[in-house]
Amino acid sequence: QVQLVESGGGLVEAGGSLRLSCAASGRTFSSTAMAWFRQAPGKEREFVARITASGFRTYYAGSVKGRFTISRDNGKNTVYLQMNSLKPEDTAVYYCAADPNAGADISKTSQYRYWGQGTQVTVSS
Repeated sequence: QVQLVESGGGLVEAGGSLRLSCAASGRTFSSTAMAWFRQAPGKEREFVARITASGFRTYYAGSVKGRFTISRDNGKNTVYLQMNSLKPEDTAVYYCAADPNAGADISKTSQYRYWGQGTQVTVSS
């Protein structure tokens, strides 16, 4: 069982930055691929970024590539999402997710077994 707790959300002006954190419980964190998703009001949850268990490989949605950076600290059981040059369309609840099976469908919510409760990010124009 893995429990995930996100933090770091808030209100920021367009062009600003935020760093989200996701603290994970359990002894398997260092062998688990992690990802961030987001869900805006009235929209489906969408993939944002993913990082392999080792941290050597990262993947991004086209809409955030070049602006967001996913990273992890396996010693602290934490994954991060650094968000720069934020836009109003980045406004959403951001969720941390864990994929213990390291599956191939990395952008699909069904690939992830564990989810956090979410943290709100609001970008004002």
